[in-house]
Amino acid sequence: MNGADVLCDVLLANDVNVCFANPGTSEMHFVAALDRKPSMRCVLGLFEGVVTGAADGYARMTDRPAATLLHTGPGLANGLANMHNARRAFSPMINIVGDHASYHLPLDAPLTSDIEGLAAPMSKWVRRIGGPADVQPATEAAFRASLTPPGVTTLILPADAAWGDADPVSPGKVELASPPAVDIDAVRAVATAIRAAPGRAGMIVRGRAARADALEIAGQISAACDVRLFSEVLIARMQRGRGRVAPTRIPYPVDAATAALRDIDVLVLVGGKEPVAFFAYPGKPGRLVRDDCQVLTLAAHGQDLHAALEALGDELGVRQSQPALVASAFPEEATPTGSLTEDAIALSVAKKLPGDAIVCDEAVTSARRFFAMSAFAAPHDYMMGTGGSIGGGIPLATGAAIACPGRKVINLEADGSGMYTVQGLWTQARENLDVVTIVFSNRTYAILHGEMRNVGVNAIGENARRMLDLDHPALDWVSLAKGMGVEAARADTCERFDALLDAALSRRGLFLIEAII
Repeated sequence: MNGADVLCDVLLANDVNVCFANPGTSEMHFVAALDRKPSMRCVLGLFEGVVTGAADGYARMTDRPAATLLHTGPGLANGLANMHNARRAFSPMINIVGDHASYHLPLDAPLTSDIEGLAAPMSKWVRRIGGPADVQPATEAAFRASLTPPGVTTLILPADAAWGDADPVSPGKVELASPPAVDIDAVRAVATAIRAAPGRAGMIVRGRAARADALEIAGQISAACDVRLFSEVLIARMQRGRGRVAPTRIPYPVDAATAALRDIDVLVLVGGKEPVAFFAYPGKPGRLVRDDCQVLTLAAHGQDLHAALEALGDELGVRQSQPALVASAFPEEATPTGSLTEDAIALSVAKKLPGDAIVCDEAVTSARRFFAMSAFAAPHDYMMGTGGSIGGGIPLATGAAIACPGRKVINLEADGSGMYTVQGLWTQARENLDVVTIVFSNRTYAILHGEMRNVGVNAIGENARRMLDLDHPALDWVSLAKGMGVEAARADTCERFDALLDAALSRRGLFLIEAII
């Protein structure tokens, strides 16, 4: 038995049984160990951003970590953008980064780098394994750190620690600390503030507080005490659809966000942080609430958010029988026809969404209407890239489909964002996943056109246009998908899109629709 075997055994003993990987020479002994562990599902990504993004999607849907396998510092660096999204989502993840043998590092071979320095900004915990004898305690520590509270961890595996002889072990379950008890003082302070601001209090829910059971409690508080219910701009995971409480998503544009929060005197945070503008804009505020708004934390990430909401309801005297405002039938609206538009796609997907589906939304500006319409769709889970780093949509869908093989996954994807990790389509095909990808093909970075206006630039010239548009040549998503083993077709009318979506949803398997808008 070598160190790599021990690492695998510790992971498997703790139900870490999926490894998203893009290995290299330094990891070959770990790859060989994986070959001896048939209970470990190994998923190859052709780019490390697919690997880390898929691990993020898997973690969000299972609430437990997958492992990733990355090749030295440069391989880790390729995966950092989606590690950033995972960090912002508080996703549990165990990154295993191979490195040179310890005695080889002083030679400064070409792939030598500061792995700790690269990993630290995107990880809550980083550790280098000291040798074969350190593999078991280090791996157990990585697992514990990934879940208490949930977050991204990075374990550096020197090659000689992997291939070195290790004593046989019989690893067991790692004991995890229970979440801290509800802070009754915080509950009472929040309840007092809500009572003092009738109709002018708001609550932001995220994490476990955005699951259906916790949302019901939040919705009861909202209805009984006239508290406005919000979600963050970028949503890690929320359970939505008919019969569920539907928080209002804080808008991305600063002016719209400040308008939505202008009348809030008390803002209660449940699992999240105070909302702020994504960027600094000339003449616009960074904080989205008024400076005199009282911002209170009911419970933070790592605490029992469900129990905190229950305690707040009790403190406010909200009865368990109190009805919550829930979404019901779609508003009356004519079925769009003719040329395909962003809103037509959003409405069609919302109306046709299968029950218990998973929606991974990286359509950026193009699908903004979908979130509002999804409140009336069949019950489903909804996810976004939470760190603002684009290229997360296709990998998120990949990981979610592996986590939940019995559920249809819908990926709403912007054409520019999708090109960052288009290789993920190949992984979906190889793993025979049940994913429908809808590419909003407007052939431009539409959000950046808006950002130019936001910073005060109202007219752009040829140089700027060439950096913001994706034409000349236009991307051919049908050919790209087919080249990676994914069946695909193009739609430029509402009728054609509806027909393709019906066909894709009527069966299991991969399909990509390039929606020309």
